Amino acid sequence: MSSKDTAGAPPGAAADAGAADLGAAGAQLSTAPVEDLGQAVPGSFGGVRKPGPAGALAWTGREVGGWARWTWRQLTSMRVALILLFLLSLAAVPGSLVPQTAVDELKAQDFKAAHTTLTPLYEKLGLFNVYSSVWFSAIYILLFVSLAGCIVPRSWQFVGQLRAKPPAAPRNLTRLPAHATWRTEAEPDAVLAAAQRALRGRRFRTRITGTAVASEKGFLREAGNLAFHIALFGLLISFAVGGLFKAEGGKLIVEGDGFNNTLTQYDDFKPGTFYNADDLDTFGFKLDGFTASYARSGPQKGTPRTFRANIHYWTSPGGRQTKSTIEVNKPLEVDSSKVYLIGHGYAPVVTVKDGQGNVVFQGPVPFLPRDGNQTSAGVIKAMDVRDHAGKKTQYGFQGLFTPTFALDAQQGPHSTFPALDYPVLVLTAYHGDLGVDAGLPQNVYQLDTKKMKQYKGADGEILSDMLRPGDTLALPGGDGSLTFDGIKTWATFQVSHQVGNGWALVSAVAAIAGLAASLFIQRRRIWVRAVRGDDGATVVELAGLGRSESARIADELGALAADLTVEAPPLPEADPQAAPQASEEPLPHDEGARA
Repeated sequence: MSSKDTAGAPPGAAADAGAADLGAAGAQLSTAPVEDLGQAVPGSFGGVRKPGPAGALAWTGREVGGWARWTWRQLTSMRVALILLFLLSLAAVPGSLVPQTAVDELKAQDFKAAHTTLTPLYEKLGLFNVYSSVWFSAIYILLFVSLAGCIVPRSWQFVGQLRAKPPAAPRNLTRLPAHATWRTEAEPDAVLAAAQRALRGRRFRTRITGTAVASEKGFLREAGNLAFHIALFGLLISFAVGGLFKAEGGKLIVEGDGFNNTLTQYDDFKPGTFYNADDLDTFGFKLDGFTASYARSGPQKGTPRTFRANIHYWTSPGGRQTKSTIEVNKPLEVDSSKVYLIGHGYAPVVTVKDGQGNVVFQGPVPFLPRDGNQTSAGVIKAMDVRDHAGKKTQYGFQGLFTPTFALDAQQGPHSTFPALDYPVLVLTAYHGDLGVDAGLPQNVYQLDTKKMKQYKGADGEILSDMLRPGDTLALPGGDGSLTFDGIKTWATFQVSHQVGNGWALVSAVAAIAGLAASLFIQRRRIWVRAVRGDDGATVVELAGLGRSESARIADELGALAADLTVEAPPLPEADPQAAPQASEEPLPHDEGARA
């Protein structure tokens, strides 16, 4: 390279060019190993990645640790906690719109039958079991972790704030938004002592630093904020514990029948993770009757006015029976269990005879309501039957029960009122194989007619009849009969063992109280300075500062200034030229208006 090539280059360029000319020859002048500083990876938490397995391992460790810290900071931030809380509220909406299998399985089955297109999608999304679905549990657990991560550092920070002393007064108090100043003949120490007494009387935490009193108040704001987060955390724990140790079971009981709290007596039973049959409380009850009355006129016609199950219950086998009632939102409480009244309906009492004149079935059969007027559907099954020729068969009857019968072309048979004003039982009859001998479970409220034939009348039409209490349906060919003997009522009950409800209530009340405190209590500081002026008078300065802009700090500062003027009355302004200066620094009684 010639001098001409490097004449216009910067000073370091010649050295770089010389090193390039030396190349490998220059490197041989030293025996020191060549240092490789590694490779910086853009967007990496691991920093510089040095060569070799050790460098790669160290970089990977730093990378994993960096991402873990970043994820934890994001998860425990207030923004993410609020987002998760909103998502949890949003996730609970399908649980109130879509029938839940755990709450009412029959209603869920009816929904599935009526919405065959949506049902497969809802089942894949877990919308029939929202509160036990994977996605709802994931949001719940993330919110739990997020709140825990928020509470711990905030608690330590709050403890530090409680232990800290009020900060010293700023150098120039008159630059603060709310301030006041005046001159007095009182001694500075007397002014500071009077200011400290007045501030303590207002429950300020105070200390004297040099020529000023520093004070602070409003710690309950942060305490309320912290209490709100702890209460939410407690609410989540209560729900979690309640889900692990809860148990729910349903039972339909016909008037005159009883129930013992054992696993075999339930129609359905859903225990929690840590709850089993051995934990069931010992009690039982008998349904003596059901009292129901309904509005007879007006826009609320058909609405229940009285809805009460009359029972006798006992708490030990063979023990004394106690008369009681169960109403909606007024459960029966026995030990740690509560018995809730869920529903009500009618059970027609029938007697079925076969072709040989034998009684093959007798008793009440619960029919399930389809609408608010108690139009109810049900089936009657008779297994050990012989027809008129002595051949073994089975009978099945399917139909509707209407407490107040009506018939029209659009709706067919239906009820117009839920009370027993004009009860009618509408039935069609089948014979054949009910499918109960296959060993497979079968719904007692549904009739499997795949292997059955429907009875027909003499005219070849399907046999269907409308029966009033006391009427009899005769089967064709002398195969027997069905007699509608009367009507009994039934009620469905839910026996619930739920722990943590008390803690959940306490947490909810604490959350509301904490939220109110964080919204309405203000954190604020007030300083009072008293110094000797050049003319020998004491100059008093007051200033206040709040965490949020509010007139409250100005009002509080004005009241404090009014109290201090008793101990330190302001001097009159002797110089008329000082009037403009006085308008810029208002007297204490004008401070609230100026702020």
